[in-house]
This record gives sequence, C-alpha cells and structure tokens, in this order.
Amino acid sequence: MKTHTKEFQENLSPQKAFAILEEGNKRFINNLKVNRNLLQQLNDTQHEQYPFAVALSCMDSRSSVELIFDQGLGEIFSIRIAGNIVNDDIVGSMEYACQVAGAKLVVVLGHTRCGAIKGACDHTEMGNLTGLLEKIKPSIEKTGLHEADSHTVIYSEKVAWSNVLNSMEEIMERSSILRSLYREGRIGIVGGMYSLENGRVHFIKKMFAEHQFIQVGQTA
Repeated sequence: MKTHTKEFQENLSPQKAFAILEEGNKRFINNLKVNRNLLQQLNDTQHEQYPFAVALSCMDSRSSVELIFDQGLGEIFSIRIAGNIVNDDIVGSMEYACQVAGAKLVVVLGHTRCGAIKGACDHTEMGNLTGLLEKIKPSIEKTGLHEADSHTVIYSEKVAWSNVLNSMEEIMERSSILRSLYREGRIGIVGGMYSLENGRVHFIKKMFAEHQFIQVGQTA
C-alpha cells in the first residue's frame, strides 16, 4: 500500500474518498488489513502529508478511526473528543484540513454505548466535563424522547444518532469556508455510527453536492 501523494489527493472526488472509507471498514470487520510498511510511510510523510479525509470521533479507546477504516500514516486527519461534540477549535481544524491541506471528506463518527452520551442523558456533573456534556443536550432535545426513558440503552443510542446529525449541522452552520467547499463540490460530509459490538460503521447521512469540482487536467 503506497503512501498517498499530492496527485492522488488532488484527483480524488469526495465520493471516492467516501468509498475508500467504506472499503477500509469492510476490511476491518473481516480482519483483512492492508499490508502497509509503516516505517516507509513514516519516511514518506516526514516533510509533507496528503490526507484524503478529516474525521471527528469520540475519544473512546475502542474507536480509533485509523483502525476502523484501515488507514495508515498520513491518510486521515483524526480529531477526537468525548461525545464527538463540535466547538470553534474543532471547526477551525477542519477548515485547515480541507482548505489548506486538501482533504476531500469530513466525517462525523459516533459509536454505540458512548459514555459521554450516557453521561449527558443522566445529567452528570463533574468538573470541566459538565460543560462538555452540555453541548450534547440539544441532541437529546431533538430526539423528542421522554426523559422517563433516559435510563434505557435504546434512549442513549437514539441520542447518539441525533448527536452525529447535530454535529454535522453545527459544522456547516459555523463554517462559511466548509459550506463554500461543499457547494463547489470540493468536499463531502458524512455521518456514521460505529458499532462496538461488531466493528461495522453504519452511515446515517451522506452529503455530496450535485456540482462536482473538476481539478484542472482531470477528466470527469
């Protein structure tokens, strides 16, 4: 598996970038990892990098996007925070990833049995975590579920789905840069849920602009 090059990145469409992730997850759940020379990738990327995607995921130790999507060094920007919530720093990082570094896809990835989601549902308060969990509350409200059921696993899972969709909306609302790149067909944005039970990623929303940007010298 060769290290991604500038030419590879420039000629990659957002849809193809998404397909690479899907194919990587299929390999992961079937234990068919691509044979990579990580030391060679380390050497190839020491001066430059050409990642094809930027992913916002939870900090959960079982949800590493590089492993879940079978990616190597220099292939994906990974932003991790409890509950895969959105703030200005995260959006700014995404803007850099796409506008400056050339990533073609923004990914928001939640997961099953998320402790941050459960904490928000249970109204947990603990130091600085309290403010973080508050950012999940809008996702709870958008489910329209009854709080009497908040102790159930089904309730938490529905909130986790809602939180992925809410994070996608926040990213697009907060960033005129990402909105412009999306409308021009330069990037796509997708949201998914990762199953801790079987390793599969189920994509619940996929956004690709009808207009497809074509790199100079590239054929459609």
